[in-house]
Amino acid sequence: MTPLTETVLFVFSLVALGYLAGLTGYLKPVSGEGISGFAINVAMPLLLFQTMVKADFHGVTPWSLWGAYFAAAAITWTAGHLVMTRLFERDARAGIVGGVSSAYSNVVLLGAPFVLGIFGASGFEVLSLLVSVHLPIMMMTSIVLFEMFGRGSGETVHPLRVVKSFLRRLFINPLIIGILAGLAWRLTGAPMPNLVERLVDTLAGTAGPVALFAMGLSLRRFGISGNIRPALALSVLKLFLMPALVLAFVWLLGLPPLTAKVAVVVAALPSGINSYLIAVQFNTGQALASNQMTLATASAVVTTSFWLTVVIHVFG
Repeated sequence: MTPLTETVLFVFSLVALGYLAGLTGYLKPVSGEGISGFAINVAMPLLLFQTMVKADFHGVTPWSLWGAYFAAAAITWTAGHLVMTRLFERDARAGIVGGVSSAYSNVVLLGAPFVLGIFGASGFEVLSLLVSVHLPIMMMTSIVLFEMFGRGSGETVHPLRVVKSFLRRLFINPLIIGILAGLAWRLTGAPMPNLVERLVDTLAGTAGPVALFAMGLSLRRFGISGNIRPALALSVLKLFLMPALVLAFVWLLGLPPLTAKVAVVVAALPSGINSYLIAVQFNTGQALASNQMTLATASAVVTTSFWLTVVIHVFG
């Protein structure tokens, strides 16, 4: 077994262990919520804080990286929307759920530990640049679309309400707080006290395995219930179309090899819980989002290995 294959299996084995813990009743659903809360609200923000303080971003081209990734995300989102509204003849709100499910990668619970395991700290620095804008861009898009389609056809879109909703959600997000706090500390140039550094390093070190285990518990909680054909169609878009587009864009733009590899791998990740939460907010497509997330995550054991092989062959 190659080290790359072993790392992929290790990552998804932690997800499987979390799923089995929920399936057998060893851990209750409330435990899953608590573990996920710790991963997202404590461990991951501290890992991002640590990265922002210590990272060396030399050689990374953020504008080209962001352009390549989000151009692919926009195309895939549009494709997901059209698949739902034209192929499966669903309404516009279900189309939004389809779009976000096709384009919203699980960059936190799965992406962070996966990239750390495959590419190490240097790869995580690239991922951090994506995380810093991924949340705001995808959040803003979701809020705007919710304002347009989720409040009834008789209501108009109020730009000020959109901006206020976006800013409120953005600046109370623990991940954004972790990034901004790390950048602020970095700008001061002050050394981190030993006690603070030990606390941050210890808690940040738990982020990867805890996040993966929590994700497995979440998958058990949501499960699969109908809408199999549209969920499979959206999973194909997420796991194949989006990484293929990112691969084409990073190659055309000539991004550095590590940056290009991380971008493609992140694009190849399955959808995360945000697509389900948006469906809940719209009060439509909950089963679709849940099924797509579960099917895509199960399939990603194979598809991420495929895309890792591709990027290593293309970029070395």
